Amino acid sequence: MNSLPVPQWLKELVGKNKAALRSAEALSAEKLLRRQELHTVCHAARCPNRGECFNCGDATFMVLGDICTRGCRFCAVDKKRPLPPDENEPQRVAQAIKQWKIRYAVLTMPTRDDLPDGGAAHFARVLQTIAQSTPAVKTEPLISDLQGNETSLQTILAAGPNVLAHNIETVPALYPHVRIGADYTRSLTLLANVKKRNPQLLTKSGFMVGLGETDAQITQLMKDLRQAGVDMLTIGQYLAPSRHHYPVQRYPEPAEYAAWKAQALSLGFKAVASGPLVRSSYRAGELYRAARLADTLSKEV
Repeated sequence: MNSLPVPQWLKELVGKNKAALRSAEALSAEKLLRRQELHTVCHAARCPNRGECFNCGDATFMVLGDICTRGCRFCAVDKKRPLPPDENEPQRVAQAIKQWKIRYAVLTMPTRDDLPDGGAAHFARVLQTIAQSTPAVKTEPLISDLQGNETSLQTILAAGPNVLAHNIETVPALYPHVRIGADYTRSLTLLANVKKRNPQLLTKSGFMVGLGETDAQITQLMKDLRQAGVDMLTIGQYLAPSRHHYPVQRYPEPAEYAAWKAQALSLGFKAVASGPLVRSSYRAGELYRAARLADTLSKEV
């Protein structure tokens, strides 16, 4: 299938963010990550916002390595045999967060179907070590579906995160084509189970557009997420990492993102980030504060 040409306005937006990688702040961030031998989803997924986020002192740490056991056709993360969990990783992540003076830390993970608990115990140790090192730091784990294992989910929740995030990624009709090994209902169930176990904990999910979904499918996806109790939502453009990945089907105009945001808020989401280069961890701290403010205002009404 031939790939669509990228609109000029989007090229310019991506180019502006890439230029930011040459700033002193971004170069310092890159140096710190190399010195601590840490992985970030910013690098592994080739995020177009890396320059902007590094300039702001933001980064999404990827724990449990940078190799995924699933075969999603949209993702740039390597797919091969992963290494065992690094026992020293929790300390290195916590040290980097403290040194970088991060106040809101997003931590993601590749899917680790090779581990009996999906990597939950190791992930929880990372969260616990951060809490011990810098108690004021808020944490947002962006987790895999853990193969639907509720015990693994409880292990991560017991570590005391401020937000629990899991991305739905796309509409159910496209799962067989782009989310190999994943299951739409399993992901919704995981998000719903978070609320059953901890109703006060904020939950978050995100999806991409441009994969071939219809507007009606997008609406139903948002309704499904709200039914699962999801509080925060991110919507962004799918950008194929290479010609070997799933091809982009369309590039929605910026006005469409504004319309989706308005629709999502009308459905009851507390905070929504929607735009061509929005990713699941983009300005995560700001989205968290917006959701908390919405909570406060709703209690005052």
